Amino acid sequence: MRSGLLFGFGAYAMWGLFPAFFPLLKPAGAVEILAHRIIWSFLFLVVVVAAVRRLGDVRRLDRRTWLLLTAASALIAANWVIYVYAVNNGHVVDAALGYFINPLVSIALGLVVFRERLNRWQLSALVIAVVAVVVLTINVGAPPVIGLGLALSFGMYGAVKKSVSTDPRVSVGIEAGLATPFALAYVGVTTAAGHATFTGHGGTHVVLMILAGVLTALPLLLFAAAAQRLAMVSLGLLFYMTPAMQLSWGVLVGHEPMPPARWLGFALIWLALAVFTVDAVRRARHDRRTAHTAAV
Repeated sequence: MRSGLLFGFGAYAMWGLFPAFFPLLKPAGAVEILAHRIIWSFLFLVVVVAAVRRLGDVRRLDRRTWLLLTAASALIAANWVIYVYAVNNGHVVDAALGYFINPLVSIALGLVVFRERLNRWQLSALVIAVVAVVVLTINVGAPPVIGLGLALSFGMYGAVKKSVSTDPRVSVGIEAGLATPFALAYVGVTTAAGHATFTGHGGTHVVLMILAGVLTALPLLLFAAAAQRLAMVSLGLLFYMTPAMQLSWGVLVGHEPMPPARWLGFALIWLALAVFTVDAVRRARHDRRTAHTAAV
């Protein structure tokens, strides 16, 4: 339990500190950063998978799993590029909104994709979240595209991964590997055209771009380790560390505007999350009592 909490804290803290890291990669743009995140995280994960002797798992994957991992690769790449764009263009608060919304998107996907039935608590949380999005849309004059894009891409990624039983280290490595040819092609074309920044801005920039790949893979590995040791409720509660840290960074460091209507939208999201969390804790306690009664 204690090691699970440490792994979970490490993963979410690293994700929460990403707004401090990605601006260091400028003048690289979001797509170039994405390409290098893919390439270097793939190489790092190959080493990790080889070290734990799971390379043989790749040969045993069936066609369905390959198709699911291809979809997962596309979704997580979309999530990464939206996030980097948001952080490097003064939209950290919008990115935080996306990750606050994410658990509620998972509920909606469970309803639509997996035909799961919602209880009153979950339905209430979903309705409040919809109202929050409407409030934020009226405030900005347009839907919160960045927040919704992050929430939907990561929520759909989670839904796809729910159907994949492969070792997380192997599956994440394959997702990066599937995207690597496209990333290499992009880097090659931009380098040939003289638009790449990788080698033209000093050794520190090169090291930071490589480090972006390692920092992409490392929290995913920590998260996988935490997921094996913690109950889903505990993991879900820890999740809120990341958007809370991102929101704090956007407001306190980035000085992004937070007019009253925006605070109202966030307050409604937090209310929806409170309803969702109370229900999750309530159901977890009920399941434990049921299991204990059955054991007795």
